[in-house]
Amino acid sequence: MNLAQKYYAVRRGRKPGVYRTWAETQAQVTGYSGAQYKSFTSASAADAFMQGQATSSTPKAHHKVQRTTAAAPQSGSAAITVYTDGGSRNTGNVAGGHVRTGDKAAWAYRIELPDDVVTGSDGEFGASNNRMEIMAFRNALQKLADLNQNQTSIEFILDSRYVLNAVTEGWLAGWKRRGWKRSAGPLANAELWRDVDRLLPQFTQLSYQWTKGHATNQGNVFVDHLLNETMDGMGQERHHAAVKPAVKQPAKTTTSRPAAPVSPTADERSKAAASQAPLKHTTAEQSLADIAKGLRDLPF
Repeated sequence: MNLAQKYYAVRRGRKPGVYRTWAETQAQVTGYSGAQYKSFTSASAADAFMQGQATSSTPKAHHKVQRTTAAAPQSGSAAITVYTDGGSRNTGNVAGGHVRTGDKAAWAYRIELPDDVVTGSDGEFGASNNRMEIMAFRNALQKLADLNQNQTSIEFILDSRYVLNAVTEGWLAGWKRRGWKRSAGPLANAELWRDVDRLLPQFTQLSYQWTKGHATNQGNVFVDHLLNETMDGMGQERHHAAVKPAVKQPAKTTTSRPAAPVSPTADERSKAAASQAPLKHTTAEQSLADIAKGLRDLPF
């Protein structure tokens, strides 16, 4: 999506208006209860939205999927709406299992509570798109549990048929019966699916809808932008982590101490005493006599 060609109309937000970048738009709507905003490809369509007129960009009805509980609320009547999304920048342009270790991947969720909006996002290198989709869903469930919203009616809207089918078509139950394996072999991201299986029974009113990804659904567009912002910020962090400079340790300081005295041997004590003893008188007299004799013997 080329953001430079977009017009973001904020009908309800901190500062209503038409913006040209997502960063400006996000500042007006993130955390703003009841925000109304939409992206358009022309200024006239954005202006029409601001005037409250119908436009060709009006979101289409979401496709219905099977409910997980018989008491699930009807579309649009849930007290909480949750959007989740995951993505991977696969430089090899191949299936998720072949992503490269340096490829960026991220997940994001947006939880619209009756009086607040809670968002979350994080990234991982070398992860597949499917893994990020599962993590977005699992982490949103965990956040809802942390917020004590287990008894509230909640509607999940996501663009991953893989996650939706796993939850609504019985795939999850089948993997669990096989010991978290597929009938055809190993199950990728089994640890994440076990977390999902642990969290789902904690909620009493869950419903699900599929929406076309990165199109006209405001919440889905929001989480897509959020996870892309996360990936945009991953490169520098990874670089710093890979080439983290060594910390120069301060030079160690030592305090000189006198060596412990060593007891001299008996022989060393004897020699020391001899060297320090004064010359005997007799020895001095003998030396003078020798000198005098030497003078007498000189031939002159």
